[in-house]
Amino acid sequence: MARRSVPPPSAHPDAEWSRPAEAVLAALGASRDGLSPSAAAERLRRTGPNIVRDEGHQGVLGLALRQVQNPLVLILVFAALIAGVMQEWLEAAIILSIVLGSSALGFTQEYRASNAVAQLRQRLSLMAKVRRGGQALAVPFSEIVPGDIVLLSAGAIVPADAIVLEAQDLLVSEAALTGESFPVEKRPGLAAADAPLAERTNMVFLGASVRSGMAEVLVIRTGQATQYGAIAERLKTKPVETDFARGVRQFGGLLIRVMVAVVIFVLVVNQLLGRPFIESLLFAVALGVGLSPELLPAIISVTLAAGARDLAKRGVLVRQLDAIENLGGMTVFCTDKTGTLTEGQIVLEAATDPQGQASPEVARLAFLNAAFETGIANPLDEALMAAGAAAGLDTAGWLKVDEIPYDFTRKRLTIVVQAPAAPQARLLITKGAFSNVLDLCVTWRDGDRETPLTAAARTRLEAYFQARGEEGFRVLALATRSMEVRPDYVLADESEMCFQGFLVFMDPPKPEAAAAIAALAALGVSVKVLSGDNRHVVGHVARSLGLDTDTLLTGAQVAALKDEALWNLAQRTTVFAEVDPQQKERIVRALQRMGHCVGYLGDGINDAPSLFTADVGVSVEGAVDVARQSADVVLTRRDLGVLRDGVVGGRRTFANTLKYICITTSANFGNMVSMALAAPFLPFLPMAASQILLNNFLSDLPSIAISTDAVEASQLGSAQRLGVADIRRFMIVFGLVSSAFDLLTFAVLLRLFRAHEATFQTAWFVVSLLTELAVVMVLRTRLPAWRSRPGTLLAATTAGVAILAMATPYLGKLSALFGLTPLSAALMATLVAIVLAYIAATEAVKLWFFRPQT
Repeated sequence: MARRSVPPPSAHPDAEWSRPAEAVLAALGASRDGLSPSAAAERLRRTGPNIVRDEGHQGVLGLALRQVQNPLVLILVFAALIAGVMQEWLEAAIILSIVLGSSALGFTQEYRASNAVAQLRQRLSLMAKVRRGGQALAVPFSEIVPGDIVLLSAGAIVPADAIVLEAQDLLVSEAALTGESFPVEKRPGLAAADAPLAERTNMVFLGASVRSGMAEVLVIRTGQATQYGAIAERLKTKPVETDFARGVRQFGGLLIRVMVAVVIFVLVVNQLLGRPFIESLLFAVALGVGLSPELLPAIISVTLAAGARDLAKRGVLVRQLDAIENLGGMTVFCTDKTGTLTEGQIVLEAATDPQGQASPEVARLAFLNAAFETGIANPLDEALMAAGAAAGLDTAGWLKVDEIPYDFTRKRLTIVVQAPAAPQARLLITKGAFSNVLDLCVTWRDGDRETPLTAAARTRLEAYFQARGEEGFRVLALATRSMEVRPDYVLADESEMCFQGFLVFMDPPKPEAAAAIAALAALGVSVKVLSGDNRHVVGHVARSLGLDTDTLLTGAQVAALKDEALWNLAQRTTVFAEVDPQQKERIVRALQRMGHCVGYLGDGINDAPSLFTADVGVSVEGAVDVARQSADVVLTRRDLGVLRDGVVGGRRTFANTLKYICITTSANFGNMVSMALAAPFLPFLPMAASQILLNNFLSDLPSIAISTDAVEASQLGSAQRLGVADIRRFMIVFGLVSSAFDLLTFAVLLRLFRAHEATFQTAWFVVSLLTELAVVMVLRTRLPAWRSRPGTLLAATTAGVAILAMATPYLGKLSALFGLTPLSAALMATLVAIVLAYIAATEAVKLWFFRPQT
């Protein structure tokens, strides 16, 4: 789809932020009622989708190019070119056919995997509320066009660069663009034509997140034409390399070193023996290629995509495929309590005066505060609204004048209202965390009068707060202040207030949460609670679920700790209370510093930094946009049981990927070492280059099905890591077992059957292929092979290729094409006996290799 080339805003001569909104609307051919659906569709066709860069989905051409960009494929193509130059046309054709076959196999599997991932990402795509034709509609970000009227609210991500038309207490975080770490207020108005980004207070930019308030904005630029798009290359950072990705990279380096050594050794030895150079070169190249699992990229893509599809069925939606490996490797999971450990259905248990008696006046003031709030939606306000509606309360006659939005430092919200009977006075109603509100107060409500807040009165209030918290109730405080009429009200006005009473909420623990925590512990994943709630409530919930609260740390204690002290305390502490967003992120980093793979569950605006920092950011489908966008994994429901399924699914995916790596490299290593050792002592090559490549291609076919294989419970019980040293040990031990039987096969062929070149190569082709297939069945499990049932597809493809391996020498012209010849019944029976002996020996070595370590 063609895109219209638009210069970046900083270079645009119109500078829309310096022009009246109505003029910009007219220039864009738009109105405050929004574009019509047909006009929006036409603009989308002209401007292209609102995308800065694709999130990893590759088209047909991209996937095809990926196959031929594989270094191993390029090596084979080079070998085919050499054969062609030397007019070895048959050899060149065979090599190219196998290259095309392997590439087609990899392309087919990766194409299916890519489509599966694209479907999952479509399900998780962000939606924006847009006014079109006078109606508010939910529209995918990618379909936003210049001229659209977008409705923003707290928690939303800004979908494009836009001019603010209307705003109410709009605070926006745009640190990625301006470097300003604190939210900035945005209002309608004008800015200078040469104003830098930070001073364009009448504009919002793609990628910024709304911290509080609401607004209507006019989209002026989308996609690459936005400020974010113009500096995307500067902002683009290399993704953090996961343990699995690092292991694969190191493993690839190991194989390349071994492959180069084998190729040079074989080529030099064959030249010293006076064999034809081209034949020796092709043999050496085929031998080196045969050592490498060239389908590894496809296998990883297929296995991860299969894992993502399976997890989606269980309610775990994966945004980043690499996160599956980290999900399986998670050792610590950090979560808030609300909705995860508790029911999440918060109800107002009581609205009381300072003495703890039910107070209709406190309930009314709290209702007004919640009803007029335009900032961050939260279940506490929903509970207040529900209780007010049940009591017959409404806002009739009351007028909202101003709002001082909630933030995570003050932990309170203030609404300024005009009472029906007092048009010349203003009433500030503040609700929030108990201590944060109490610190503002100089008086307290004692019946019908205000009384100075003495130390004794403060002590009584704190005692009531603590007592209700220890009973499991969440308690907020409510305070008021009467003030004169002003144009606006600021933070400094939150002072000299009167403490009106308490708001007592109940959110009981989930009955199934304790079982889910125990299930995660059985998988080696410890659950830690990171909550902003007060220590008494958090401690009560944690204790009721069997969590250790003896080492509970508060936010104040965390703030007083040096990094080194926190590193040690973090892993020994289960419950953190009264922590702010920055402290949550610091705790996550401390756990990572001690070697843990950390998961973090969050659904709010303040959770985004921790979600991004964690090894596995986990959110829920109902979370605010910025939280879902920062997460690697999204749960369809906020349930630790679903997360437990995700951990098991991640470990299953990891185990099957590791199976392919270990099994294929050990089998290939054994065969290649055998041929490299035997080549100098044989009057001919043990296998022709085309036979090696065909053997390698056929042995890889069952590996495509390995993503569907069953995994033992023992492999799911703890996190696993991809260690190059462990793979190297596995490859050498089981590869040398294979080599021992290869050498036995050579001796039998030469001494007992006096095999000539064609018979030797054919017999060796059959037995090496059969041993590679057999080892898949043996080494896919740590249990005895007969006690572990493989996946149906893996078993079927393995059996099918085994039958084909034994039939290949008898396929007439096709056999002759590869230099294969029919084998006698006695020889075939002997080869089968060798394979059976190899299976028995491998089982015995496996028992030793996986023995419990003392």
